[in-house]
Amino acid sequence: METFYHTLLIFVMGYLYLRITGKKAVAQMHTFDLLYILVLTNIISTPLEVKEIGKTLIYSGLIVILYKVFDRLSLNNKLRWILYETPTILIRNGDIDRKGLKKIHMPMNELLSHLRVLGYTDTQNIALAIMEGTGSISVIPKSEYRPVQPSDIQLKVKKEYIPIPLIMDGQILDHNLKYLQLERAWLLNEVKKMGEKVEGIILATYLENGNLFIDNNEIKDHTSDPYYYKPGKDN
Repeated sequence: METFYHTLLIFVMGYLYLRITGKKAVAQMHTFDLLYILVLTNIISTPLEVKEIGKTLIYSGLIVILYKVFDRLSLNNKLRWILYETPTILIRNGDIDRKGLKKIHMPMNELLSHLRVLGYTDTQNIALAIMEGTGSISVIPKSEYRPVQPSDIQLKVKKEYIPIPLIMDGQILDHNLKYLQLERAWLLNEVKKMGEKVEGIILATYLENGNLFIDNNEIKDHTSDPYYYKPGKDN
């Protein structure tokens, strides 16, 4: 039982430390962020083998503090270039930068693979391709190959509206109801009018026109409809 409590404590403290650290360290990580995660992981896993839980929590706490200090220092532009790697240019104005590829040890077929994932098949159509410090690749197409924007054809578009979830996985999101200044009674009445039950709703959202949209997790049968073809034997 003692082992269980120690394991639970380590897990909870590790979770809290990562929450304190912030989203950046567990998203697309720089080398510095990755080092922090590896060191923290090693420290908090030590008590599972040796019973030094007190020291472990102290050391891991110090690592979190050091990371936060260095992260704050990285806001200084001069120090940032020391702590983090600089981006590497891979393609400039349609021309492949061989020195850039050699620097990051990336073969040509791997570069082409990354470009295909991003939706680009021809390097000549790319104005700039860069490997960021996080290891991800950013691509800016040439102006004649980028998607047409409404401003290009002087088209006025209305402001984008994001449907607001009110029910997810059978649970009512009261904080969103409060944000919209709506009552639970209104939501339950709308659900009832549609012949649904809250428990069976995978997603219900509040639309721009004030209506409620419900996805009840029922998949419609589109047998023999070529527009709904599914690869495999289960079509």
